[in-house]
Amino acid sequence: MTTTRPRPGAATRAEAVEAALRQFFAARQAEADAISPAYATAVTELASYVLRGGKRVRPTFAFLGWVGAGGDPDGPDAEAVLRCCSALELFHAYGLIHDDVIDASSTRRGAPAAHVLFAEQHRARCWSGDADLFGVGAAILVGDLAQGWADDMIRTCGLPEQALARVSPVWSALRTEVLCGQLLDLTAEAAGEEDIDTPVLVDQYKTASYTVERPLHIGGAIADADPELIAAYRAFGIGIGVAFQLRDDLLGVFGSPRETGKPSGDDLVQGKRTTLFAAALKYADEQDPDAAKFLRAKIGTAITDEELAQMRAIMTAVGAVDHVERDIAARTDRALAVLRASTATDDAKDQLTAMAIRATQRTS
Repeated sequence: MTTTRPRPGAATRAEAVEAALRQFFAARQAEADAISPAYATAVTELASYVLRGGKRVRPTFAFLGWVGAGGDPDGPDAEAVLRCCSALELFHAYGLIHDDVIDASSTRRGAPAAHVLFAEQHRARCWSGDADLFGVGAAILVGDLAQGWADDMIRTCGLPEQALARVSPVWSALRTEVLCGQLLDLTAEAAGEEDIDTPVLVDQYKTASYTVERPLHIGGAIADADPELIAAYRAFGIGIGVAFQLRDDLLGVFGSPRETGKPSGDDLVQGKRTTLFAAALKYADEQDPDAAKFLRAKIGTAITDEELAQMRAIMTAVGAVDHVERDIAARTDRALAVLRASTATDDAKDQLTAMAIRATQRTS
């Protein structure tokens, strides 16, 4: 069967990324079907997981990094660039699947998390052994598969060898930084860290690196951008990436489950040591020690709706929410100033500015 390759100019960029991913999965599904039904089922679930939702912001940042460094979105190289950038969605899926296992999250994007889905399949088939343990094991393996396939998608994207050689160290840095951030996050929760600097460091490595900073760096590397533009991309990416996560922290406590796809207050139940929670403790210690004691007692527990409302009220009253909102605004303003002063093309600057505003002011 002949497959028509996606052209970035023929549809919206998100649709083009979707088409590239579907094409990649179609080839892998055929390989899986020839191996075994169990493996084919796992591949089908991974494809469904990747394709059922998401804003495709990471491939878009990467593609705009290439455009901003002189890449032609309607030129002959655009197809291969888009496929390279789309690999970020597979890496994102790997991160989400493993993150949900680590956090014991039951839902993702309004659907069962991968480990929950595999456990449900185990129970439905009346298999032997522990269903939850099977679900965790299957999710870890499928997450590993997504990461490996992200590597494959870049390697086979069709870019010249010189471009792939420039991308390789950036891709390696991205993978290492995410693992570092995940470990820092896990350690901060276990140790009950309360300082504000630690969650910002986690945000930089766990989120900003692979959401904005390194995707832009990858796009710039493909185009062989000069060091000054790469430095500007990275500064912009760290600023917007951390602000993106700070917004996510607010949504994790105050967001609507219908919009976020996760239970309200889930971050508090999971014991997430976010900047929002650190600021709440700092200000509550200064203003209302009893409130601080309540926050410390309830973080990481199965809080009731009434307790969630009380924790929200404390965070708002002591000024923690305002603290995070000011931080988001300041980081966004600094990042946009760096972008404006850079040598990126005007069209890329306009699109990156719009994306930055959407990422930091979103409600889901």
